[in-house]
Amino acid sequence: MAKHGKKYNESVSSYSRQEQYELEKALEIVLANAKAKFDETIEVSARLGVDPRHADQQVRGTVVLPHGTGRTQRVLVFAKGDKAKEAEAAGADYVGAEDLAEKIQKENWFEFDVAVATPDMMGVVGRIGRILGPKGLMPNPKSGTVTMDVQQAVEEIKAGKVEYRVDKASNIAVPVGKASFGDEKLAENFWALMQAVVKAKPAAAKGRYIRTISVSSTMGPGVKLNPQRVMDRAGA
Repeated sequence: MAKHGKKYNESVSSYSRQEQYELEKALEIVLANAKAKFDETIEVSARLGVDPRHADQQVRGTVVLPHGTGRTQRVLVFAKGDKAKEAEAAGADYVGAEDLAEKIQKENWFEFDVAVATPDMMGVVGRIGRILGPKGLMPNPKSGTVTMDVQQAVEEIKAGKVEYRVDKASNIAVPVGKASFGDEKLAENFWALMQAVVKAKPAAAKGRYIRTISVSSTMGPGVKLNPQRVMDRAGA
């Protein structure tokens, strides 16, 4: 069993681990216990009532958080010609084609956080799919990173677009900002995310959609929320 430090244990003793809180109170607890020397990331974790083994119960999408994530995303775009110029104008950090694919493959270079590609470049990108895939960097149409509208893709990522995607255990974990944002901005980001997740509920999903949900900081314990209350408010 993992051993935790003094600050973590103090945080745990400051509230009930069993109680399901309203978001406002949960954020108050999380922020009060975000005691690290750096600006901790605030993350939402939820277990969904879906079976991701079935294609019709996949939950995946993106949402632009109203206040961003507090982190500047480095964007790489695979594109040529006018689309390459469009990407550069939109603020992409790296733009290229075969040259970038070769750099990634031969130099094990990963100085970027998100990769975007135009559809015609997927043949090139596919050659390094085994490298990008495990790192979660493979462009995908479902996440809006395979597109002809590279300007919009880059601008949205820079503005704070996040991806939510259910894993094999039916969980999602998504950052909604930094502790320095304060409870109001974090709450607005939270509801933007949850509205998107609720809207993405598969028709084939049965029973309660959000089984459990909590918020936490990078170094702090999770604080549980009432899943039904979240569903009701996010679906309103």
